[in-house]
Formats: sequence, structure tokens, C-alpha cells
Amino acid sequence: MKKLWQKLIKPSSKYSILALVLVGIGITLAGTFTVHKGFEFASTTEFCTSCHTMQGNYEEYKQTVHFKNASGVRAECVDCHQPKDLPGKLFRKMEGAKDLYHHFISKKVDTPEKFEDNRLEMAQAVWARMKGQNSKTCKSCHAYESMDHSKQSAKAAFEMNKAAADDMNCIECHKGIAHELPNMAGGFQKDFEELQTTAKSQGAAAENLYSLGEKDLFATNSADAKPEGKLLPASEVIVLERKDDMLKVQIDGWLEKAGKGRVLTEYMGKRVFKATIRGDVKAGEKLLEEQTDVSTDIVWQHVSVEAWISSDDMIDSIQPIWNYAEDMYGSTCNACHAAPDPAHFTANGWISGLNAMSAYYRLTKTEERTLLKYLQNHGKDTGGAGAH
Repeated sequence: MKKLWQKLIKPSSKYSILALVLVGIGITLAGTFTVHKGFEFASTTEFCTSCHTMQGNYEEYKQTVHFKNASGVRAECVDCHQPKDLPGKLFRKMEGAKDLYHHFISKKVDTPEKFEDNRLEMAQAVWARMKGQNSKTCKSCHAYESMDHSKQSAKAAFEMNKAAADDMNCIECHKGIAHELPNMAGGFQKDFEELQTTAKSQGAAAENLYSLGEKDLFATNSADAKPEGKLLPASEVIVLERKDDMLKVQIDGWLEKAGKGRVLTEYMGKRVFKATIRGDVKAGEKLLEEQTDVSTDIVWQHVSVEAWISSDDMIDSIQPIWNYAEDMYGSTCNACHAAPDPAHFTANGWISGLNAMSAYYRLTKTEERTLLKYLQNHGKDTGGAGAH
């Protein structure tokens, strides 16, 4: 022990080892204290709102129950945006470096107008982070097991019991709880514009094409002729001939034998509409096969028709359309509640399911038909991955 002590106090070329160790400990403690205080300061609402780009957001927050309420408990910025555990806190601080970059260098949101233009993108990033963490910052205050459902309204108790049973993410239903909601349509509308750009660049050159929207069907290669039907969004056609900006296409689908035979569906027995036909287009119909739906005893005919369509707004894959529709579904339906999995309903069930929600969203007829087509094609009985 005596030798060890002598070694510790024995001077090096200039200082003793013990002195160096003590200096190292001092520097470590000072560094730890400085980092701790730095984190503490950088986690205050005053620091978060010190940039002028956050002033508008801060004023929105001051109007919410998280800022002022009957119980006097205030949720500060970090309570929602920063995990309590050290690894989560460190990671969030590193993520925050990009906010400094956009504030000082890119100037991406340095005016109220720019902030609004990017509000949806920023909100989606926060929602995705919260979803990935199972809303643990929310649940650090609002624990399911601590809720007394008897003190909630009947509707709230019903929804919260369901949420607790599935340990749902709070952000699925409570978007816009502390800040104004962005224009939810902005994202998927940009997606559609990109699809239109893709369609132009592809030039409808593929043999199998899919429609971005509704298109008139003609019996001749003139768009000035009288329409003889309509191709619906997200519908496949096979190109038979090209002439200028017109395409002669083949459309396959199912018809009810006992009906008027004017509506083609994607599947036998399912109201997944593909096209409407009449006149000369209907007259050229070819029967491919005939089947009886055993669940309803309705006879269905699988038919093929030929028609001319304009070549614009047609792309060579259905998947980009589904991606666009999925974004539309998440943006539109998640704004009010947690949107059910597409496989929750059957293809026919989605018709009434979506119609029941129509009073709560604002979509064009084409957008609504595209969304319905997406949900039906991912339904319980059409191959939905989450069927139950």
C-alpha cells in the first residue's frame, strides 16, 4: 500500500499522478455539471420559443388546455416533445440539430408563410416520432391504468376503453391537441401532382396502364365523339392500338347477368367498380365466362370490351396510386380518429363504411372514388394483409 501511495504522489516529468487524477476528476465533474445545466436550459419552454419562427406556434399552444386548465398543471414543450429517459433525451437533442440548420442556414420556415407551407411536413414528422415511441411522452402524464372512466363522458369512456385495450397511440386520435392542424389535404394533393408528372414522363408507353382519374370511353378514336361510358380511377386497361393522343384499350370486368349490364366490377360479387359502358362500346362486349356466386345465387358474366380513351393521366403501375390513396386515407380519416385497418371491412362493406364518414371529410368525387377503390382492394375479402 505504501509503494502504491508513493507511486501516486511521485511526480511525473512535471506533476504527480495523483494531481493529474484529481484534475481529471475536477474536469469531469465540471463538464458533467455544464452539460447537465446546458440540457436543463435547452429543455425550457423559454429556450424552445426563443426563435422567432416558433412565436406563432407558441401563441397557438397558449390557447390550449395544455397551457391553461382548471387543475393548473401545465405541459411544457419538453413534456410532449422530449422523452424522459436519458437515451431518448440525447437522441432528441441530436435530432434538434436539424431545426437549428433550418433556422440559421436553409431559412425553410423563417416567415409565417413558409411555416404554413411546411406545417404538414413538420407535423407528420412529430406524429411519426410519437407513434414510433407509442406516445410515451403523452403516457408519462396520461396513463390508461390511472383513468377513471366513470368520470368521463359516455363517448369518451367508450373510446378510451377501446384505446386502453389495444394500448393505442394517443396521437392516433388527438392530433391538433396543442397546435393548429395543418391542411391535411396538402400532402396527398402534392402526391397526385407528382403522379400526373409521372404520367406525362411515361407517355402511356406501357401495354398495361392504370387510370389516375375518371376518363370518358369512346367508340371511335375521336375525343370529340359522344362518350359511350366512363373508366373509373385506379382501373387497369390493356393497350391495343395508339393513334395520336388516343389509345384503343381492352377493359375486362364482371357484370350481373340479370342487370342492365352497364357497370363493370373488378371482382365477381363485389361492388368494386371499374367502368360504366353503353352504346356501341356495350354492343361490342365479348363474353369470357359465366359463374354463379354461391353466397347469393347471382349469375355473373366475365366480359371484355374495347374502347378509345385519351392517353393523358395513365401510368404503368397501380402501386403509386395505392401509395397516394394510402396517404389520403391517413390524412383524411386520422384527422378525427384512428383510421381502421383497410382489412377491417369487406370490399362491399367499405361502401357503407366510407359513406358513414363522408360528412366529416372534404374530398372531390374522384378523390373519394380512388380512396374507396384502395380500401376495397385492400379489404378483408380481397387480400388485405390485416384481415381479421
